[in-house]
Amino acid sequence: MAHRIIIVGGGIGGTMTANHMVTKLYPEIRSGKVEIIMISNSPWHYYKPAFMYVAFDSFFKNELRRPQRSLLRPEIDFYVEEVEEFQYDRSKLKCRSGKYFEYDQLVISTGCIPCPERIEGLKQGGDHFYQHEPARLLAEKLKKIEKGRILVTVTFPKTPNVPHQCGIAPIETTLMLDDLLRKRGVREKIEIVYTYPTVSQLLRNCLFLQKDTCEVLPTIFEQRGILHKRAFTLNGVDHENKIAYSEEGNSEDFDILMATPPIRAVEAVRNSGLSQAADGEGWLPTNYQTMKVYGLDNVYVLGDTVDLPVSKAGGSCHSQSPVVVNNIASEFRFGRTCDSYEGKVVAIAQMGLEAGMPLWYDYENDVKPTPPTKIGGLMRKGFNRGIYWAVAKGLI
Repeated sequence: MAHRIIIVGGGIGGTMTANHMVTKLYPEIRSGKVEIIMISNSPWHYYKPAFMYVAFDSFFKNELRRPQRSLLRPEIDFYVEEVEEFQYDRSKLKCRSGKYFEYDQLVISTGCIPCPERIEGLKQGGDHFYQHEPARLLAEKLKKIEKGRILVTVTFPKTPNVPHQCGIAPIETTLMLDDLLRKRGVREKIEIVYTYPTVSQLLRNCLFLQKDTCEVLPTIFEQRGILHKRAFTLNGVDHENKIAYSEEGNSEDFDILMATPPIRAVEAVRNSGLSQAADGEGWLPTNYQTMKVYGLDNVYVLGDTVDLPVSKAGGSCHSQSPVVVNNIASEFRFGRTCDSYEGKVVAIAQMGLEAGMPLWYDYENDVKPTPPTKIGGLMRKGFNRGIYWAVAKGLI
């Protein structure tokens, strides 16, 4: 019987991993010794970072999705199923349809879910750009606002050292917002206020989760007339009167509340009994180096589902996926892991509507901010419009 490797999750992490796994284990797959299966709850693959652009009318739905099957190598068996239960002790998955899948090795890349309902009033009174429909609703508001106050808030998970989804996104969208309002000719009539919670990933009372970037942000914001406030941890929204309240006892009024919402792992992961994450968030306990789930010798995890102190973003998956693939192949061939993840994250930040800034960091080194440039912006556009799909297919 063939050695079965199952990847659960059809986002960028799972798709890259499945395709690279075929390349790495191609001789064994051709000879029938190994089979690769992907299970996703959707027939579509969405380029999720583009939801941010939807809020600024730069992407439409059909531009940011592809049929999942079209992104996978033909050697991969693809199933559209909702995994309902991870039966780790039996190396088996139970799906909502009633089907069961047995595995020899498992990769979990199921992402995370925005949960604005976890803060009272936020779902009714706030807007975000981490899903398509909320991003479209935000775009409609940004097109119509003529004067008033836009409040930007960031919410971290309750689990210590775990960051919010896409760490740089609140800064990106704040700068894009400033550009958009200037382009519309209404910036002077609209106040932008960027706030950041007291307790962030690295337990710093700052404006960002990494020191060097935090030090240059005030200057960037002040040059653009963006107000910034530390120590604002959102814990309630009066959506009727449009007032946001913080755990620190402060309040801010708003006309639009552009919020980074609380996040959780998907339900099946939360219910699997492995996570010890705070507040039922469900992050899986992940070995910093091998990317294995602690306590399970044949289960790996990557992307937004990990409990590591690195950004929950595609820029993390690009470095985590090769480690997972190498270790699974090495275990199959030699009985041991061979690779180690160094916490590396690589991305190009959108610093306004046209400018971009390459960034990278790892477990040992913080982001080293560089001046945003139009060339950086063109690099980001190139990635958004074409390179991403090549990366997902495992071609880059």
